Amino acid sequence: MKEDIISTIEEYKNTLDIEGFSTMMKNPSFCYKFYWLEAIVILISEGTTQTTFNDIIDEMIVNAWYSVTEFHVHLSGIVSGQVRDGLERAVLKLQSISGLKSNSSKMEIKEVIKLHDNELVSEKKQLTNMVPYRALAGFFVNHNYSVNWDSTVRLVEYIQAFDKEYARLPYVFGTSPNLKKEVIFNPDWIKMIQDNTVSILGWIQYEKIKWLQNNNPEVPGLVYKLAPLDEKMRKLGAVRNLWEGIMSDNIIRDVFTGESLNDVKYEIDHFVPWSFVMNDELWNLMPMLSSLNSSKSNKLPKWDPFFKVFMNNQYVMYQAIQSKETIHRLYEKCYKDNLHSLWANQELYIPGNDKETFANILEKNMRPVYDSAKRQGYQTWEI
Repeated sequence: MKEDIISTIEEYKNTLDIEGFSTMMKNPSFCYKFYWLEAIVILISEGTTQTTFNDIIDEMIVNAWYSVTEFHVHLSGIVSGQVRDGLERAVLKLQSISGLKSNSSKMEIKEVIKLHDNELVSEKKQLTNMVPYRALAGFFVNHNYSVNWDSTVRLVEYIQAFDKEYARLPYVFGTSPNLKKEVIFNPDWIKMIQDNTVSILGWIQYEKIKWLQNNNPEVPGLVYKLAPLDEKMRKLGAVRNLWEGIMSDNIIRDVFTGESLNDVKYEIDHFVPWSFVMNDELWNLMPMLSSLNSSKSNKLPKWDPFFKVFMNNQYVMYQAIQSKETIHRLYEKCYKDNLHSLWANQELYIPGNDKETFANILEKNMRPVYDSAKRQGYQTWEI
């Protein structure tokens, strides 16, 4: 990916240090280094020529908001039960003090940041300790330029001197203090970034996903958890038709209340939240009362006693699939969108399983997914 970016912006190599730029995400200690560069690229693409630490960090919080609040992605992992990444801590604090929803718009998030700006000062300052300066380290190495990293005041001087003597850096800093410090973008770098915004953001996303996957090894579908997704991605029509067919001959009860679903409004929902599994697999889906659906949201039901009830409904479905041709045809229509797991196709839904065998297979495969979601920070639903 790095080589592809260098090749894409090859025309600029005679005037800009493209190799130095390609190292801006090298050897990060924390994930917010990716978000720093991403925020700068986004601001430049929008026509910004000069900004401040504060405005860049606001952009970083917006870009990390959805992954952290909706999907519980840990940006740099957890140590001794504590969040390592300062950006993640800033997002979680903002969510706690504001109550803002995870699917809020960029404008809504920025308005709430302004409203609570004084309460976020310590988190914001921590994010500016080194990353704005360390991100430029690759440019210094290429020129064998010795830098003293111990003092941010001296660093600003080093960077200004280097920029004048050796090469034009993507940005330099002004003299204002703390979060008001100016970040001034070089006009030639602005043009290069604006000409190649899509490619550069793709590269940042690629590197960020690798980092996040290493720090969230249990999280499935992480590539889809970096930005809000279209609800239309969910494919539940065939599953609903299957349950409609089953209910024509069977009474199916809500997993959580025991109420019959045959003559009431119900939804097809996920036992383990969709926001964690990121799929619509049949083995994780259930009909449930519409009135409860919004309350459950992306929370985890208690495993006991609800998994056993969920499994009973799944077994009723299984028996109907095996015994009635019309139901089996409805089941076959789920193949495209809802039957991709090998274990479900090769073990769970094959003919000949008695109830105990079916229950054991379902629990053996679902419990690790459930436990992973719990470890990731998904809350338990109190019905």
